[in-house]
Amino acid sequence: MPRRREVTKRETLPDPKYGSKLVARFINNLLRKGKKSCAERIFYGAFGIIHDRTREDPLKIFERAMEQVRPALEVKSKRVGGSTYQVPVEIRPDRRTALSIRWLINYAKNRGEKGMMAKLASELLDASQGRGASVKKREETHRMAEANKAFAHFRW
Repeated sequence: MPRRREVTKRETLPDPKYGSKLVARFINNLLRKGKKSCAERIFYGAFGIIHDRTREDPLKIFERAMEQVRPALEVKSKRVGGSTYQVPVEIRPDRRTALSIRWLINYAKNRGEKGMMAKLASELLDASQGRGASVKKREETHRMAEANKAFAHFRW
């Protein structure tokens, strides 16, 4: 973090196939070791699998999955007088999206199917229907925030 001036946020260009900035952001988070073409192949392959399974527009399913996983609250540790409290705070919109993307990718990697395309397609389908590990993670985060609502007055 620089001391002098605010850091300008780089604008991500929309992806070439769907023209969606959200898709481009997801692909950028999916890539490993700078191999963007590989990440695009995995993502668009997962969209193909979703289309084959449901006969629906995969972009709509993807956006529905993102909505299901996006958290509204999280807990942050705050130290007050020698003890640490878990204080519930609202999440900025760009962090909500970043968390949901991260959770979808991580829980897709941990699935049992063969190949990342199938894993990602299954996780997106499950998330769009309100089940799956990434949705469970969001509910767990909300539950933690709800349980620590008593410490909300420590918000800074």
